[in-house]
Amino acid sequence: MVTIRLLGPPAVEKDGRPVRAPRGRKAWALLCYLLLADRPPGRRHLAELLFADAADPLGALRWTLAELRRVLGTDLFKGDPVDRTLPAGYEVDLHGEDSDGDLLEGFEIDAAFDAWLLVERHRVAAAIEARLRAAAAAALAANRPGDAVPYAARAVARNPLEQGNHELLVRGLAMTGDRAAAERQVAACTDLLRRELGTEPSPALREAATLSSASPSILPLRGRAAAQSQLDAGRAAIAAGAVDAGLECLRRAVAEAASFGDAALRGRALAALGGALVHAVRGRDEEGAVVLQEAIGHATRAGDRATAVTAHRELGFVEVQAGRRATAESWLARATADAETDDELAAILGVRGMNASDSGDYARAFDHLDDSVTRAARCGDHRQHAWSLSLLGRAHLLRGERAQAAAALDATLALVHDQRWIAFLPWPQSLRAELDLAAGDLAAAADGLEHAWALGCQLGDPCWEGMAARGLGLLHAEKGEPGEAARWLDVAASRCSRVTDRYQWVHAHVLDTAIGAALDRDEPGRAEPMLAALSALAARCDLRELVVRAHLHRHRLGDRGALRAARLLAVDVDNPALTPLLSVSPDRTG
Repeated sequence: MVTIRLLGPPAVEKDGRPVRAPRGRKAWALLCYLLLADRPPGRRHLAELLFADAADPLGALRWTLAELRRVLGTDLFKGDPVDRTLPAGYEVDLHGEDSDGDLLEGFEIDAAFDAWLLVERHRVAAAIEARLRAAAAAALAANRPGDAVPYAARAVARNPLEQGNHELLVRGLAMTGDRAAAERQVAACTDLLRRELGTEPSPALREAATLSSASPSILPLRGRAAAQSQLDAGRAAIAAGAVDAGLECLRRAVAEAASFGDAALRGRALAALGGALVHAVRGRDEEGAVVLQEAIGHATRAGDRATAVTAHRELGFVEVQAGRRATAESWLARATADAETDDELAAILGVRGMNASDSGDYARAFDHLDDSVTRAARCGDHRQHAWSLSLLGRAHLLRGERAQAAAALDATLALVHDQRWIAFLPWPQSLRAELDLAAGDLAAAADGLEHAWALGCQLGDPCWEGMAARGLGLLHAEKGEPGEAARWLDVAASRCSRVTDRYQWVHAHVLDTAIGAALDRDEPGRAEPMLAALSALAARCDLRELVVRAHLHRHRLGDRGALRAARLLAVDVDNPALTPLLSVSPDRTG
């Protein structure tokens, strides 16, 4: 067994014993890029990335590939594009839950490769953290809190500013019966968030120390019929917007189903409760994820395929919003494998399309979303039809394909109005208003954005508020009112990030817009801290197009190497709207 270790100081081991390392830092850099790049890279691209300063870049690449083959002892890395498939008996160690080391720790090559490496370091660290969180949540769902605590503690150590990690740890400590330790962790997290971020933790953190996720606040009624009636009442209340009453009914349904051992009913109640915590209550995604994993366990034991599919899909949605791409795709792949009906597949494909679009993989996003729209229309799921159409519209808008965006968003709005789906309306309204703004119809844009803002505030939805406020910032900039534009963009950034379980793409999208507006006003001091936040967020959440845009902003700020880095990083992002931004002269900044 040959193991390639890339976390911390890199090494190659054969049967657990170290072998001679490749000569030269660029050999390690090339090996890392070959193993982690999205698709097999072409030789010219590799030569430009790593050997642009060599007298014979392609020759230097050939020598380095030969060096890697000598070290690894097999016939690897041939062809153009370079085949990086590892044969049986070879593995790449990128798990490293117990490792504090970075990817290629201590390596610096040049600006272009270092830009790629920084993104990959964030992405790998986020993937390790996501695996730790998933393991902790799974142990909690299986009522094994003692197993959950070490995983959650390591997640906290890796990312102490993520409240969700602390919440999992607090929940685990409380479930083991160590209430004092749980309270100490709440206090430590509270002080940390106040000191480092200037924010207060959500109520979910403290409640995790005192209540299990399924505990009703009053004694339930008795019997299977009572449990089913509580489940039905809870679903109806959530749909009507009576969230607190709905959650109480669902918790009673879970507790009552548990009291007489009905695994199928308990699974359905847990899935409904988990979905409500994810969609209807802000700041409850961690609790919702634990409940959904518990739902899967009961549904699987009861042979309830449909409930398991729903719970897997909802877990995927949680991970998509949080920007944890790999774990999201893992949950969604499991849901897809077991789904049988058009309505099930339409919902899953919609979330998969959202995930692909967020990461800048538009070809895959269009495939998933087109399929979702077709299936939703065929089975008469009008809300899913509208939801997936809105994401199609967003993707076309981001790519500058305005006619296609308008068609998708107009159809979305027609469905939303027909269904009286007021809680969703601000999202397509904000997107459609941006098209009006691009077409120069400022009056129509203002009407749509002002309505979306007012309704988003009434609903208390940070995502809708952030998108509408961003649009109002763009509107005021177009009207030649830079002060009002800056104020609205500040509001957008504040509103969309005010909860712990925020939709990270919206947060990054707002930051990107605010940075561009600040640079347009020649305010680099205002742009720079936002750019630092965007760069870290986009890298950690695998928002590849926004990583490219962050480097384009750095170029405008005078970073001479940033444009080359942006061009290299944009290879995997198929967005024609980026082409003119990447085609500017390297000497043109500001």
